[in-house]
Amino acid sequence: MEIDDLTPAETSVWRAFAYGHPVDFRTGPDEDATGEDTWGPERTLRASVLKTLLVAAPQREGEIAALKVRGARITGTLRLTHGVLDHPVSLTHCRFDETPELYAVRLRQLNLRGSVLPGLNLGGSRIDGVLRLTDCHLNGPLRLGGAQITAALFMERARLVASDSTQAALQLTQAVIGDDLWAPELSVRGETRLNGTSVSGTLNIEGARFDHPGATALSALTLDASADVNARQVRTRGQVDLRGARIAGRLDLSHSRLRHPGGVALRASSCVIGELWLSGAEPVRGTLHLRRSRIDVLSFAPEVVPGEVLLNELTFTALTPHEPAERRLPLLERDGEGYVPYAYEQLTAAYRRIGDDRGARAVQLAGQRRLRATLPWYGRLWGHLQDITVGYGFRPLRAAAWLVSLLAAGSLVYALHPPRPLKASESPHFDAVFYTLDLLLPVISFGQEGAFAPDGWYQALSYALIITGWVLATTVVTGVTRSVSRQ
Repeated sequence: MEIDDLTPAETSVWRAFAYGHPVDFRTGPDEDATGEDTWGPERTLRASVLKTLLVAAPQREGEIAALKVRGARITGTLRLTHGVLDHPVSLTHCRFDETPELYAVRLRQLNLRGSVLPGLNLGGSRIDGVLRLTDCHLNGPLRLGGAQITAALFMERARLVASDSTQAALQLTQAVIGDDLWAPELSVRGETRLNGTSVSGTLNIEGARFDHPGATALSALTLDASADVNARQVRTRGQVDLRGARIAGRLDLSHSRLRHPGGVALRASSCVIGELWLSGAEPVRGTLHLRRSRIDVLSFAPEVVPGEVLLNELTFTALTPHEPAERRLPLLERDGEGYVPYAYEQLTAAYRRIGDDRGARAVQLAGQRRLRATLPWYGRLWGHLQDITVGYGFRPLRAAAWLVSLLAAGSLVYALHPPRPLKASESPHFDAVFYTLDLLLPVISFGQEGAFAPDGWYQALSYALIITGWVLATTVVTGVTRSVSRQ
């Protein structure tokens, strides 16, 4: 292309390129590229001119060439597919008539801050520096699948809208980001895909909006984050799917709002996460799916998860904030798989680690009661009997109370109707209290039981006291042993 073919606007950009000087077509520093004002030829640049400039423009010795344009309208398709460009590209606050095609391009740096585009294709690209999409508005898909960005990706306050419901609005699958992914207040209407993405720094989407009702709003399968994922105050409509994610630091969903009624609102199954925070979040509308995950610290108040959960094989070390077991147990009762023994064992272990023995026993007792509901009628009957008498062994004082009550009742009965002695000449003096103790307490003998033989139903009573005594005394000993062993 000859220099004589250029418009005045293009000529100014051409001349500034060799020196890396910026060319600003804006009428003021606060001009909004999303406005309805008509941008005429005085600020219009052809995409073909920019391509030629980047690929074949002559260089000035001693100068660092760079394309720096602000507030221009770019017509035609900027097609740099498979290109290798040695110059930084900055097209900020611009309007693109057509989707730039930058597939597999190699750039030193790309800055599209504040620009309006019908879409952007950077799939498979390599950017040896920063990619800045701050305040961009895209009315079509942003394709970054397989991109390699050696520095940070900035997308603060970007607005992305899917033009086609079959395509994701943001496609960042299998991308590698060498520093932070910085996207607070990002807004996406349509699906966001971060499947297989690797972020070496912090992934910050604080205050972001992901809107795809009735479907998957944010898909981040096998996401690999080497630091924290800051998702505070995130608002979602649709499923958040983090299956297989590896997050070394904290996944912070504090003060968030997750909504997917009738479906899974948050799926973080088979994940390895340092800390998962839902502190101060609005009640989750939809299922919380954490099956097979390993989480060091799990932080949320019971009222944050009022609906169905899936917790089988979830392993966690600490559960905060500390709440009475009675506040945590309803969560396990809402498990979509019914009675899940593993979940009760994990919650029991969490209470034991912080020294809350009462809470641990309450969880174990609740687990036994849930198990009872799954048994046949005779198993449920026996379970009810164990629960009433000894609290499945977790209420040793109740067993002691039963022993005292049976001792009093037996002593009264045998005091009114003493059993006959087996050998009157050799029998000790009959004592109703110690005779009843002989029946109730295994191993220990006061010499009364073997010396007297009750008749009729008094004999049946003695058998009942012997059997009951074995059960209750064993329960008391087990409870005391459990308490001593934990001191």
